[in-house]
Amino acid sequence: MADQLYLSLWFPNFRFETLPATMVSVMRQFALISGEKRVAAASVYPISFTEAPTYQRIYVNDDRAEENQDTSGSIIENAVAEATEQLHDDMAYEFEMRWKLWSPEVNPNYPNPDIDPDSDIDPEYESAALDPLWKLQPATVRILGFGPNFDDASFDQNGHIRVDFGLDTPWLAETLEDEQLDEAATKHIQQNVEMLLAFTLSVEKNCGISSRLLWTESGEPLAQKLIDRLQRVN
Repeated sequence: MADQLYLSLWFPNFRFETLPATMVSVMRQFALISGEKRVAAASVYPISFTEAPTYQRIYVNDDRAEENQDTSGSIIENAVAEATEQLHDDMAYEFEMRWKLWSPEVNPNYPNPDIDPDSDIDPEYESAALDPLWKLQPATVRILGFGPNFDDASFDQNGHIRVDFGLDTPWLAETLEDEQLDEAATKHIQQNVEMLLAFTLSVEKNCGISSRLLWTESGEPLAQKLIDRLQRVN
């Protein structure tokens, strides 16, 4: 079952007024690994995530962005400075960035016998109908910084900064059946894992953290889930 994946970061002798600079440092590491140097969106939440954001901005980062000087706001340093201009200790500051991960797709040009059992599929192409097409797809990552009084001081569990990777599907390919987890699938999963590890190690090396924790919402370690997944195949 798909699970939410997070990376929590704690910093030694952390002072809240240093949160903007600390977030910029982490986001720079993400930009270095992902190759995407701009922020896609920014939000500020008061008190808890059940409250409506007090600040929200969505950036246009396509070909038009290069022609519009206003989009300089999506540069990491500018986006963080604008969102944290009013720095309050009961708020959370969220920034969306994107990277590209390998994702499988069932070939849409072939009929699906599970949906249409009467479909006439040439046996020569039957296996091709089941073979997934792997493509690099954009995936959103949310980087959050927590005020010490946000959500009853939940930063004790969440970290001073938390990175939300979304569902752990790109690292497990759970949308595929075990028999579809072939050499190509294993290679692409490995490439996704390498991206995740590269970002985590880059933060550890360059951001001065005191501790980090990669965890899932269910509490089951991602590494163990990956091992179990591969063992079912092998």
